[in-house]
Amino acid sequence: MTNITVFGTGSWGTALASVLADNHHDVLMWGKTENTINEINKEHTNSKYLKTISINENIKATTNMKDAVHHASIFIIAVPTKAIREVSEHINEIAYGKKVFIHVSKGIEPGTFKRISEMIDESINSKINGGIAVLSGPSHAEEVAIKHPTTVSVSSESEEVAKLAQDLFMTDYFRVYTNNDLIGIEIGGALKNIIALAAGITDGIGYGDNAKAALMTRGLAEITRLGVKMGADPMTFLGLGGIGDLIVTCTSVHSRNWKCGNMLGKGATLEEALEEMNMVVEGVRTTKAAYNLSKKYDVEMPITSGLYKVLFEDYPVSEGVKDLMERDKKSENI
Repeated sequence: MTNITVFGTGSWGTALASVLADNHHDVLMWGKTENTINEINKEHTNSKYLKTISINENIKATTNMKDAVHHASIFIIAVPTKAIREVSEHINEIAYGKKVFIHVSKGIEPGTFKRISEMIDESINSKINGGIAVLSGPSHAEEVAIKHPTTVSVSSESEEVAKLAQDLFMTDYFRVYTNNDLIGIEIGGALKNIIALAAGITDGIGYGDNAKAALMTRGLAEITRLGVKMGADPMTFLGLGGIGDLIVTCTSVHSRNWKCGNMLGKGATLEEALEEMNMVVEGVRTTKAAYNLSKKYDVEMPITSGLYKVLFEDYPVSEGVKDLMERDKKSENI
């Protein structure tokens, strides 16, 4: 049994806490919302994010950061991208001794264009940095929480840390593969949310399977082009952290990015869609970051560029689709 702290009480953090508790680890969750913490401790549910799903009764939760940090030497970072630095810096102020950080968030920091492992690395002292890993892949929290078979990848610059994470999470319903391409796994997990937003828009408009299949295929090409320029292995994007995650996020009603895009396709403004979602939609921030990264690395990303105009320049959705369809003739191999 290992002591583990999960930072974040959203749907994914809660589902993964249950996986770890099912493996007989001593799991403590940390969050800011007192009502959620009390519900986890007393009712063994998290109704805001997982509705009526019960979670492992051995999980405990706290709002006390000091207790959360001192509970464990293995930290699961399950907060939105915008909170990564704040939480990491707070941990850094309290922690002593080597800690392993396994993040499960998917995004890129606007402005700095940093991947999440880079954000964590910059926010913590080398004296407590016992290794950083990412866990990613086609995995909806709602399905993991009810123990539906799920398969993901874990990657780290340290093979030892990757295998540690694999051992911690492996169950008879949650299978974990190791992957040595940290950059590719993080880029794939972040950028698929952009394509999921676009897929939701096409569904909201009422387009069919042809449009979505084309969007996902050409979206994967965009993700791969940028990822390779940033140092990723192109084969990573044909695996769980690439096309696997892309498929599940673009085709499922569980996907918050797809839901947000679907509302946009039906005529909602971005502000209206985000207000109704009442949850973090990582694809919005990631679109801005990826758009700027495409300029930095001189990578052609027409879907990302079109979505950027729709989200941040009030460009009509119908015009964005038309622009994509009327682009100059090209070879598919480019």
